[in-house]
Amino acid sequence: MRGPVSELPLVFEAVCYAVGGTQILRSLDLTIAPGAPSAIIGPNGSGKTTLLRMAMGLLAPTSGRVTWGGQTDPAPRRRAILFQRPVMLRRTAAGNIAYALRQAGCPSARVAGRVEELLAQAGLSGLASRPARRLSGGEQQRLALARALARDPELLLLDEPTANLDPAATRAVEDIVRIAAQSGVKILMASHDLGQVRRLAGDVRFMSAGAMHESAPAAEFFQSAKSPEAQAFLRGDIVT
Repeated sequence: MRGPVSELPLVFEAVCYAVGGTQILRSLDLTIAPGAPSAIIGPNGSGKTTLLRMAMGLLAPTSGRVTWGGQTDPAPRRRAILFQRPVMLRRTAAGNIAYALRQAGCPSARVAGRVEELLAQAGLSGLASRPARRLSGGEQQRLALARALARDPELLLLDEPTANLDPAATRAVEDIVRIAAQSGVKILMASHDLGQVRRLAGDVRFMSAGAMHESAPAAEFFQSAKSPEAQAFLRGDIVT
């Protein structure tokens, strides 16, 4: 499971990313260190998902560099990502987690017990034998979280983890995220739900038009954002 290599700090140094002449990330500097969850907020199209994909190693910068624990190798040794709409394998709920455990190198003798632990953590113990694709949206998202945690990550990247979920399902997902963070997993989360950011985040990074405009402790950010872009965003104004 966990190896000796650390994924943290995650550092973006003067990172730019362009597609077909369109600049998506612009001279981005960012450091993510161990601690409470970090939230990335900003308007649609600001580059949040691209940043998370790059943090996972799924994209390479056009210029600049990304390092994990001082290393430039993008192999995801101790990191995992949860997308807004996770893909369920054609297996049971338990089978989805067992597959992730085996992919992460979990010893065969430990797989069954670890599957039970992760299902319980996700509140899905009673649904272990149900086909994953027949679960509700909220149940699938909790299963996807459990599957991500099966990698025993040091860094967990979440892209709008509760988009389109009702309040009860949102609360259930947030509970799993909170427990993971308390266990030492570093959470880097993009979210449009400012209430969720207030509930979960220790610090906030505000992005707009591919640039990082502000970084501050969550309480300080919401009380007195400094940049005009962040102030406008919090007022509900249209920010591009």
